[in-house]
Amino acid sequence: MIERFILPFSEKDFEKEYDLIIVGSGIAGLISAYYAPENFKIALFSKDRLEESNTYYAQGGIAVALNPEDSPELHYKDTLSAGADFNEEKIVKIVVQEGIERVKDLIKLGVNFDKIDGLAFTKEAAHSKRRIIHAQGDATGYEVARTLINVVKDRKNTNIYEHYVLIDLLTYEDEVYGGVFFDTKERKIRIFTSKYIILATGGAGQLYLHTTNPLTATGDGIAIAFRAGARIMDLEFFQFHPTSLDVASPQRFLISEAVRGEGAYLLNAFGERFMLNYHPLAELAPRDVVTRAIFFEMLETQDRIYLDLRPIGEKKIKERFPNIYKKCMEHGIDITKELVPVSPAAHYFMGGIETDEYGRTNLKNLYACGETACTGLHGANRLASNSLLEGLVFGKRCIDAILNEDPAKNHSIPKHQNNLLNISLNEVNQGIKILKKILWDKVGIIRNETELKDAENIIDNLIEKLHNSFILDRSFVELKNMLLISKFMINSALIRKESRGAHFRIDYPKSKEEWKKHIIWEREKEVIFCEVNSLPSFKKNC
Repeated sequence: MIERFILPFSEKDFEKEYDLIIVGSGIAGLISAYYAPENFKIALFSKDRLEESNTYYAQGGIAVALNPEDSPELHYKDTLSAGADFNEEKIVKIVVQEGIERVKDLIKLGVNFDKIDGLAFTKEAAHSKRRIIHAQGDATGYEVARTLINVVKDRKNTNIYEHYVLIDLLTYEDEVYGGVFFDTKERKIRIFTSKYIILATGGAGQLYLHTTNPLTATGDGIAIAFRAGARIMDLEFFQFHPTSLDVASPQRFLISEAVRGEGAYLLNAFGERFMLNYHPLAELAPRDVVTRAIFFEMLETQDRIYLDLRPIGEKKIKERFPNIYKKCMEHGIDITKELVPVSPAAHYFMGGIETDEYGRTNLKNLYACGETACTGLHGANRLASNSLLEGLVFGKRCIDAILNEDPAKNHSIPKHQNNLLNISLNEVNQGIKILKKILWDKVGIIRNETELKDAENIIDNLIEKLHNSFILDRSFVELKNMLLISKFMINSALIRKESRGAHFRIDYPKSKEEWKKHIIWEREKEVIFCEVNSLPSFKKNC
């Protein structure tokens, strides 16, 4: 039922050959382009503008053990604790140690992190120390992305393609040698071949009705890699950020966890602080705990939940969180004087393309880094502000691996023709609406077998309806990718009969030792189980 290719193409669509293709313009893709050798001919593809990425909108900052009171060992322990005993320990050690040098590289490139007698550090949920560095108060992602975009644009060996959607990868046996793209401005299919390809396409928050992610975050890289034969894993683990601004919007504005690190409280509709009823760390408990607490509190009170930033103080609010202050004022909320209505929203995908410690996938010459990859760093629940650090570390590690690998060979470009052009854009848009609501209602914060199976039936019917048909449009490509990911997310959630981290089954509310294993999928193969700390599965024959 899952096609190998989803749009028609042929050899006449060939455009150009490169040494390295990078798909994605968030921190992982941009840093890969920066570290790539100057003698490489590079193409960097962005689905929209270069700026349209989760990185660009990231508020909180980067977790890194640069505070004299901190250490990589403490960062390591906090990551494991937040990850619900499901992290790949080797990967965590790599990231907390190498991340220090990668952040120093950012500083050398000109990223202007906030300073108070040296770097300024804040605290976020589940961190034992103040280790989050930030920029422009609450616009860290903007500052990092802006700096890296300028650096990459100045590189003479890098061609930038904006508004290009990767549709599928070209493979010969188990080797990847090119990509089929949709140029959304010219509305043409274009094929580029390359010796190496790095997927850094970001997350999949748009699977859900309410998300903090931009409209581009539809999980494309994960679905594309899977269709080509790459392994994907941990799809049942999707993190919901507990505090998005509770106003009607297709992209929920995130209220950074850092406000709670600086002293903000969560209150229910009766004005009561409730987090101590759920966890001793209260507002600074791990994200999955805070999200479920808010969910249950909203159910119990049948009303909204609020953030009270007033304990931080008006002066500090305006200096430390200027972006949040401005955005809330646009909605008529003065956060220095009023409570802020918040609710959970889909935020970060722990699952993704399985990679090893250098971003390699089980397909030759295909690498993945950032949110589209699953290294095992985050376990079942991401520790706040570890994601930008992961992108930095593995963006460079992908390049390190490429420099020691044989390049892909040239292969002829196959011809693919879909049978039918019989679907309308209206049907596609309707399918997206149905998918997002079904996942929010039945595959969200709290799950159970009945609703998961209901969702499975609906998603399977949508997949069948779209099978072997197409329309030349970005939204069609996104829907096909979201349906594929949804299918395996639901299957994984049904298989995992326990609750762990961000995956909470109300019918199986406890964690179980026998479920300390990853659920991995590969095209046309049975489900694969691999014990924690045994990755990558494709090198260990799990």
